[in-house]
Amino acid sequence: MAQAGRMSAAEHNHHWARQKERGSFLLMRFTVAAARLLGRRPLVPLLYLIVLYFYIFGRSARTSIHQYQHNLASWGARPDLRPSRRSVLRQFLAFADSLLDKLDVWNGRLPLQELQLVDPGNLRDTLHDGSRGRLLVGAHLGNLEVCRALAELGERVRMNVLVHTKHAERFNRLLGESGASHLRLIQVSELDPAIMLQLAERLERGEWLAIAGDRVPLHGGRNVTVDFLGQPAAFPQGPWLLAGLLQCPVGLMHCLKIDGRYQVRLEHFADAVSWKRSERDQVVHGWAQRYAQRLGEHCLDAPQQWFNFYPFWKRDDDIPA
Repeated sequence: MAQAGRMSAAEHNHHWARQKERGSFLLMRFTVAAARLLGRRPLVPLLYLIVLYFYIFGRSARTSIHQYQHNLASWGARPDLRPSRRSVLRQFLAFADSLLDKLDVWNGRLPLQELQLVDPGNLRDTLHDGSRGRLLVGAHLGNLEVCRALAELGERVRMNVLVHTKHAERFNRLLGESGASHLRLIQVSELDPAIMLQLAERLERGEWLAIAGDRVPLHGGRNVTVDFLGQPAAFPQGPWLLAGLLQCPVGLMHCLKIDGRYQVRLEHFADAVSWKRSERDQVVHGWAQRYAQRLGEHCLDAPQQWFNFYPFWKRDDDIPA
């Protein structure tokens, strides 16, 4: 049965979104400017030093990744994935690599031909056939920026990334400065009628909406508790409520670095999400559980590319740092 709720005051004050908003815009502006002036190579040692600093002094982040690796190894029956200090450090360094790849995306240095598209449902064919748009649900697994690059490279599809940050317009200006003319961030902290109308209009124009399905938002943080990697975890209701209200098809979107090459995965997930009023919570819980199951399967394909560095399961006190 669905377990929905809102965060306590303590969780609110220490929530990942509040921590992230403090410096994400300035960091993004700095990295875009530095990459433009210096190129990727001079930034490599700097980013590795920054990530190493957070590894050494970020006990909560280390513990959270240890917990993730422990859960993944147990759930997937993969003893080779059991955590160690070295495996946790490798995950931090993988994050540094993903940041460098983000710079290439923002600066147009990652050609579409260097991406491998895995699209068993032929979602790509619907980009320009005049059909209605769809909602794509991603995760902080792999590199979402590379997925968003589809909007800027050969496809030229309008991609609207739904975010919870209050700084969406500032990010949009920065994206414009970086040449990302087909990518737009839309703040959806509150799903008011004006936002819903705007999203519906964009879908009718054949545009795509993209949203992360693995983080509970800071504002309006309705969540549902499901089993993820064998342990209960809070997932946002937002993607499934949106899909039901907009009555649009839903796909999944991931981009994993496999053998040094990015693999963009698009897959059909639902023709529609529908419910009767009395069944809404149960239906939302069901879709969130299906999503968590599929996300875990993708994690097994790229186990060190999970980049949620906070207590995802809220049970990390007993796990050594």
